[in-house]
Amino acid sequence: MRPVLGLHHITAIAGSAQGNLDFYAGVLGLRLVKRSVNQDDPGTYHLFYADAEGRPGTDLTFFPWEHLAPGRKGVGLTVEVQLAVPQGSLAYWENRLGRYGVPLGAPEVRFGERALPFRDPDGLELALVETAPRPFSPWEKGGVPEKHQIMGLHGARVWEQALGPTERFLDSLGFSYVGHQDGWRRYALAPGGSGGFLDIKELPQAPRGRWGVGSVHHLAWRVEDLEHQMEVRRMVLSQGIPATRSIDRFWFRSVYFSEPGGVVFELATDGPGFAVDEDPAHLGERLVLPPWLEPRRAQIEAGLPPLELPQPRHERV
Repeated sequence: MRPVLGLHHITAIAGSAQGNLDFYAGVLGLRLVKRSVNQDDPGTYHLFYADAEGRPGTDLTFFPWEHLAPGRKGVGLTVEVQLAVPQGSLAYWENRLGRYGVPLGAPEVRFGERALPFRDPDGLELALVETAPRPFSPWEKGGVPEKHQIMGLHGARVWEQALGPTERFLDSLGFSYVGHQDGWRRYALAPGGSGGFLDIKELPQAPRGRWGVGSVHHLAWRVEDLEHQMEVRRMVLSQGIPATRSIDRFWFRSVYFSEPGGVVFELATDGPGFAVDEDPAHLGERLVLPPWLEPRRAQIEAGLPPLELPQPRHERV
């Protein structure tokens, strides 16, 4: 079986849709590359943020369920999303985030890389991590200088009640153990590097986590195409883990399952991509629905709050 290729996207749960947009597009300077709805619950948005091109591996997405209770941090959930930034840019980000009142943690060094933990307005835990250059298309309208822009998803951190079953499963996906630090064990896909690893902390006595506002819903891993997706799905099923059929999300195809510790994983194909139904120059500017939801457009639009793209918030370099 071919291994998975790295992170495709990470999906989290937000409260206010406009507040989420203001923070990720306005403060962090990411591009809103797709403004759509949750295809399983069309009464809420699905907002996709990425680099200028919307390439797989740069995509952080949100379901804004404003009336959902806050999540509970615990085992079986992703507890932090890491975003890659260029080396030497943390001072810029510490200043920028501080100016907008973003709750910051103390800078630290993780596996040889400098990191700045912080929280978004809903309490989602994130970290900016300085890393070597990687494939990335800068977004000139985000208000952040290109030399400091977020380049994509760096990695994720999860808590598990028992490490062994998850470790063996990650090995089946193509991950290898590469080291430990401060109770965290890192697993990486060859050849390693930004976007291709997962950090795990084993906490046998910790309570189970619970989805809610400010928590991560699932981690999506890249596969090349439908054939590759089916190879990995067969492996998952062979281990006695239930997995969905391949679901057409229009911009990619998805298979969902829970790894042995309970974290929801997705296998997402690299294509066809976000430009399949929009001009690349105008991604995210209007509500886009997959063809099977178009007949319900008027009803869907009537139930969604209005959204306004924030003005870029420029800072001195």
